[in-house]
Amino acid sequence: MKLNVIGGVIAVLIAAALIVAYSSLFTIYQTQQALVLRLGNPQAPITQPGLHVKAPFIDSVVYIDKRILDLEAPAQEVIASDQKRLVVDAFARYKIQDPLRFFQTLGSIQGANSQLAILLNSALRRVLGEVTFSHVVRDQRAELMARIRELVDHEATAYGIVVVDVRIRRADLPEQNSQAVYQRMQTERQREAAEFRAQGAQRAQEIRSRADREVTVLVAEATSKSEQIRGEGDATRNQIFADAFNKDPDFFAFYRSMQAYEASMKHNDTRLLLKPDTNFFRYFNDPSGKMRSNSATPPAVPAPAR
Repeated sequence: MKLNVIGGVIAVLIAAALIVAYSSLFTIYQTQQALVLRLGNPQAPITQPGLHVKAPFIDSVVYIDKRILDLEAPAQEVIASDQKRLVVDAFARYKIQDPLRFFQTLGSIQGANSQLAILLNSALRRVLGEVTFSHVVRDQRAELMARIRELVDHEATAYGIVVVDVRIRRADLPEQNSQAVYQRMQTERQREAAEFRAQGAQRAQEIRSRADREVTVLVAEATSKSEQIRGEGDATRNQIFADAFNKDPDFFAFYRSMQAYEASMKHNDTRLLLKPDTNFFRYFNDPSGKMRSNSATPPAVPAPAR
C-alpha cells in the first residue's frame, strides 16, 4: 500500500517537473527575436536563435520578426510644385532593429504598418511638393526616392525601426488628366502624320512631274531622231530608185507597174473602174509596155502605196 502511494507521489512530481521544464524553456528561430515579459514588464531582448530559459509561470515570451518586412502604401494624390496633380503609388521595406522600443511604442506589425504608412505619405507630400512633374516622372526619380527614405527612416528611429528602402512604383497623372494628355498627344501625332503625308504627296508630285518632263523630252528626241533617220532612208531609197531608173528605164517602169498592180488589186480592196486601153494596163496589152495608140510618151506609173 505504501509502495503505491510512493509511486503515485513520484509520478506527480515527475509530471510537475516536466510541466515546469516545459514552461521554462522556449525556442527562438533564426528569423525571430524575442522579448521576455516578466509580469507584463519587458526585459532585455534576445536576438540569438536557439533554446533559452525563462521563469516558469511568471515570464511570457513575445516573438518579433527579424526579417525585412513590406509596407504597401495606398495610392494617393500629390500636388507638385508646378501645380500638377500626381497619383503616386509607393512601397517601403523596413526592419525592426530595437525590439524593446518597437514593443513599447507600436506593439505589433499591424501597428507598425499603420504608423509607417502615415510617415511615408507625409514624406511623399513633403518631397514631391517641392519638385516639378518632370522631375518626379523622369529626371530626379532616384534622388527623390532616396530623400523620402531618409525622412521616413529618421522619423521611424523613434519606433525602433530601420527603413531599408522606399520605391515609387508609379507616378502618373489622374485618370481625367491622363485622358486629356492622351487626346492632346494623339492630336499632335495626327497633325505630324498629316504634315508628313502632305510632304510625301508634294515630293511624289515633283518626282512625277520631273519623270513626265523627262519622258516628254526623251520621246521628242526619239521622234526627232526617227524622223531624221526616216528622212535619210527615204533619200537613200530615192537615190537608189533614181540610179536604177537611169541604168534601165524600161525595167524600172515594169517593176514599178508590177508594184502598182500588187498594191491596187488586193482581195476585198478598193475597186478601180478604168478603161481597158488606159496607160495603167499597158503591160496587160503588151509585155513591152508600149501602147498601141499614137501617143508619144506613156504617162508616169503611180507609186505603190506604202
